[in-house]
Amino acid sequence: MLIDCGEGTQISMKERNLPVRHIDAIAITHFHADHTAGLPGLLLSMAKADRTEPIVIYGPKGLHEMMEGVRLIARYIPFEIQEVELEKGDGFTVDHLQVTSFPLRHSVACIGYTMELKRTPKFDKEKAEANHVPLKLWGRLQKGNTVEQDGILYTPDLVLGAQRKGLKVVYATDTRPVNALAAAAEEADLLITEGMYGDTEKIEKAKLNRHMMMQEACNLAKEANVRRLWLTHYSPSMHDPYLHMEECTSIFEHTVISMDGQHIDLSYDNGENRDD
Repeated sequence: MLIDCGEGTQISMKERNLPVRHIDAIAITHFHADHTAGLPGLLLSMAKADRTEPIVIYGPKGLHEMMEGVRLIARYIPFEIQEVELEKGDGFTVDHLQVTSFPLRHSVACIGYTMELKRTPKFDKEKAEANHVPLKLWGRLQKGNTVEQDGILYTPDLVLGAQRKGLKVVYATDTRPVNALAAAAEEADLLITEGMYGDTEKIEKAKLNRHMMMQEACNLAKEANVRRLWLTHYSPSMHDPYLHMEECTSIFEHTVISMDGQHIDLSYDNGENRDD
C-alpha cells in the first residue's frame, strides 16, 4: 500500500529496492501536486514492469476528476485502474490490513488513514477442555471457523481467550488539529502527522493555510496516548527541523523528527511496556 505519490516517490522506492509492480493500493489524502504529481510516472513504470493485475486508487471526493488528468498523461496502461472515492468513515482492506478514512481540515478536501492489523485472541487450552471441545476441532476453531459435529455447533469463543491488541498506524498530513484526528490516533502504535511549522510566531500562518504546528501535533499525540509520533511535512522555510527537537520531546517524549527513509519494525504491545 502506498499513501500519496509525490514527484520523488519512485526515486525513494528504488533507493530501498521496493518494486513498483507489487503495489496493490494507492491511498491519496488530497489532490495538491506535492501529493499526486508522481502518479502518472508511477503507473507508467508499473506498465513497463509488465504489470497485469488491477490496481485500486482511493481518495476523497474529486478523485475521478483528478484521475482524468492522470490518464491524459499516463496513456496506454495495460492493467485496470479502479477508482474509489471515500466518504467519511469509509474503509477498505489490503491483504490483512484494515484501512479506515477520516476527515481532515485543509484548504481542499483531505482525509487521513488509520491502518490496523488485527490480532486474533490467544488459544486457551483450559477453556477448550472445560467446554468439552473435541481435540480435532481446536485448530479450525482457533482460525475463527464455526464447526458442527454430531449435531453440536462449536464456535471459536469456546476455545479463544480475551481479545489482544493489534497494531495501529495513523497517517494524517495537511490539516489543522481536529477531533477526527484525535479520535483516530487514540492508542495508536505510530502516528505520522505533519509539523509544518516550529516557530510559535507562525501559528497564524498555520491557521490561515490549514496546517499544524509541531507543538500542536505533540500535544495531540500526548492526549491520544500514542506509542510513537513521527513528525513530517515540514515547511520549506524550516531550515533545520531538529532545532525544535528539545521542545517537542518536552511535550511528548516519544517524538521523532522524521526524515526521508525513516522506517521501523513494529511489535505487538502486550500492555507491559509501551516502549518495546
